[in-house]
Parts: sequence; C-alpha cells; structure tokens
Amino acid sequence: MTITERVQQDLTSAAKARDQQRLSMLRLILDALKKEAKESRGDLAESDEIAVLKRERKRRIEAAEAYRKGGREEAAEREDREAGLIDEYLPEQISEEDLEAAVAAAISETGASSPREMGKVMSSVMKKVGDRADGKQVSDLVRSRLATAGDGALSES
Repeated sequence: MTITERVQQDLTSAAKARDQQRLSMLRLILDALKKEAKESRGDLAESDEIAVLKRERKRRIEAAEAYRKGGREEAAEREDREAGLIDEYLPEQISEEDLEAAVAAAISETGASSPREMGKVMSSVMKKVGDRADGKQVSDLVRSRLATAGDGALSES
C-alpha cells in the first residue's frame, strides 16, 4: 500500500469518526501528494512520496517557528500537530546515538578533518541513513563534529 493510499484510507476513517481536525490535516497532506503526482504526470514512487512529506513537514515546522516569534502560540501548536501527523507516514527516524555513530564513521572513512570537507562527509552519511534522518539535523551534526575536529587540528599545530 502506498503512502497516498494510506492517507486516503485514514482520511475516510477520520470522516467516519467525525474527527474534523484530523480530517482537515489529512486533506492537506493528500492534496500535496496528489499535486505532486499530477505535476510528475503519473503515480509517485515511495521515495517521491517521502520527499513530498518531508517538504510539507519542514514547512509546518518553519511556520510553527514563525508563529511563535509572532506570539501566536495557538497557530504554532496547530502546525506542530500537523507536522506530527506527517511523521506518522514517514519512515521511522534513526536514533540520535545511531546518527552520531554514522557521522563518526563517515568522518573516519573519508578522513575529513575540517569543515571544508563537509560535502563528502554529508554524502557518505546520507547514503547510510537515507530517509531515516533529517538532512538539516545531519548537516548540523556534521558541521559541529568537523568544527571541533578542525579546532583540535589547529591547537596541535
């Protein structure tokens, strides 16, 4: 069963249960998936569906941050709930410990020692973790590891 089919099935269940909040959130997700399918002129592969969901999730998180900065906590909470709903359809995310281990292994494998080599470390990590990790989270972790590795190299000189 594709992600789109799961969303449609859950949408039907939410309509039968008269869960208006969940129903409206599922409609937004389904609309995004259908729009992408229409633009690509065919059915979406699972990786394409995941990419759409990740993009929609990122939008919700950014909107929640903007609402919080504007003092609109209620709207921010709605965006957080929508992001949480989208998470239900994404592959299970890698744990923080496993991600740190993957980053450490990639740094070791590539021999990277400075932030300038971030690209090859990111490439290696993303091949290993795939859709199970947020790119921004990986980027932040790689950047911090390489910055500390670079600092250590500078202090040894």
